[in-house]
Amino acid sequence: MFTATLHRSRRLALGLLATVACAAPLLASAQSYPTKPVKVVVGYSAGGAVDAVARAVGQALSASLGQSFVIDNKPGAGTNIAVKYVIGAEPDGYTLMMAANALAANMALYQPAPFDAERDLVPVSLIGRVPVVIAANANAPYANIAQLIAAAKAKPGSISFASPGNGSTPHMAIEFFKRAAGISLLHIPYRGGSQALTDVIGGQLPLAAMNALEVQPHVKSGKLKVLAVLSPNRTVIFPDAPTIAESGYPGFEASVWYGLVAPVATPKPIVAKLHAEVQKALQTKEVRERMTAVGGEVIPGSADMFGALIHSERQRYEKLVREANIKPD
Repeated sequence: MFTATLHRSRRLALGLLATVACAAPLLASAQSYPTKPVKVVVGYSAGGAVDAVARAVGQALSASLGQSFVIDNKPGAGTNIAVKYVIGAEPDGYTLMMAANALAANMALYQPAPFDAERDLVPVSLIGRVPVVIAANANAPYANIAQLIAAAKAKPGSISFASPGNGSTPHMAIEFFKRAAGISLLHIPYRGGSQALTDVIGGQLPLAAMNALEVQPHVKSGKLKVLAVLSPNRTVIFPDAPTIAESGYPGFEASVWYGLVAPVATPKPIVAKLHAEVQKALQTKEVRERMTAVGGEVIPGSADMFGALIHSERQRYEKLVREANIKPD
């Protein structure tokens, strides 16, 4: 028995040594990481909110890790081009993606699904969120959500709203809102927010659902008014605009969230190091100011928390797409 126990102990010790031997190169690699520039892919054009946040976080990571974090804009196909590129990249920590809601929504919108983010990618860190807002022409006959709902119930389907496109985060947000409020609104999809807002300002449509940053200059100029912010907290850029909860619908929210992801086989020590550095970056003045400038807020938290968000958002979008029969552009 003693001999058998000794053999088992020996096998266990050898197994532990093998595990340590295998882990050692990964730990050493993480300690020296990064040794060359890191690519951060963004599925949108330069100049937008996601791009701005990616650049702010990238600059903070460059400062703390001593290597450039280079933004690589790959717009198209509702961010699917960018996602597929990152999934197919070498899983060595040198290709990352600044993702947004489309990462979860596109798995519901496109059939068959173009990818499985929960299988093909690993969450590094949630960065923050920017609220979707319901904005109206300055001369629209409703000053708040209660008046909008009353008008919509009086003439179901007679009030139209613009969005940046079918399946966009603002479109989905209004679909959620319609269900929460029990009203019918007519959706008019555009290819981007610029023309949609031009038409709302011109009076062709009374309403638009957009992210806060896109609406801000037109609210400042007095051409639009914000009826509600679809996030748990008020936004700094519209401090007087009530949240949707304050407007009578607690528990309902719709924000554009941002987070960093990597190819699924990226070594865990490198993912852990990136997560720790991102958490530090979120505390810097520069990143916080950039998030405030786009109307949002930073959200520190674990990688698991971000993974849970992607999962819950995917389920939420799948249910909505099925019920509302939403099709992508």
